[in-house]
Order: sequence, then structure tokens, then C-alpha cells
Amino acid sequence: MTTSEGEPDTPARLYLAIGRLSRSLRRSGSPGLGHGSISALSTLVNCGELRLGDLAGKEGVAAPTMSRIVASLVETGLALREPDPVDRRAWLVKATDEGERVVSGVRSTRVHELGRRLDRLSAEDRDRLIAAIPVLEALLAEEQKG
Repeated sequence: MTTSEGEPDTPARLYLAIGRLSRSLRRSGSPGLGHGSISALSTLVNCGELRLGDLAGKEGVAAPTMSRIVASLVETGLALREPDPVDRRAWLVKATDEGERVVSGVRSTRVHELGRRLDRLSAEDRDRLIAAIPVLEALLAEEQKG
């Protein structure tokens, strides 16, 4: 699908725009934590207690990588790591209250920053973007089905 002669196709433009916006927003509100740590901590807050391997799977990283991320989160008091009572060879990880506060603060900061950017748009552009939200949500719902 090409928008016009010589222009990148729509999926490529959308991919770049969403990716760049996401990276730009990730730079705001991360109190010394990397993207991987914030992402893993957010997953723990949203999903609750998880086995280390399940967390790695949800985050799309190898178990040794997740093990390093979790070790850092535990060291900073943002997560707890405990033996799985069902399988003592496995570990369960969960966010601490402080970890939940950090995730809430990061989300709030990023949402505020996005709101500031939306406020700088013209009313017409803002309305068009708002109208596109259900379409983007439908794309995400398609992913969750398959």
C-alpha cells in the first residue's frame, strides 16, 4: 500500500511514527531505570505474581536477561523474588508497593507529557487523532485474539 508516488507506504509510516513517539515518551519519567526494567515492573504490576520464565516470555527476552533485570529490581526494592511453593526449582516475582508507586509515577509522567503534546496540536488534528484511537485499539485487539 503506497500513499503516493515516492512516499513510504502507510504501514511503514505508521510503524515509524508510533515507534518514535513511544521512544520519546519513554525518555520521560524513568527514575534511573532502563526501559527493560520499567517494562518488566509494569508487567508485574498489571499481571501480578509471575514465574521468572513467564515474565521473560511476556517481555520477549531470554530467561538470563530477565534474571538480571529482576535481580536489579529486587536489589532496589521494587520487586520480590520468592521460591515457587508448587515447584521449588522455579521462582516467583512480584512488584513491591514501592515498585507499584514507581510504575504509577512513570505512567503519570508519560501521560502528562503526551497530554502536553496533544495540547499543542490544532483542534482539528487533535480531533482526528482522538477519532483514530478506536482503530488503534482494534489493531491491538486483533493481536490479542491471534
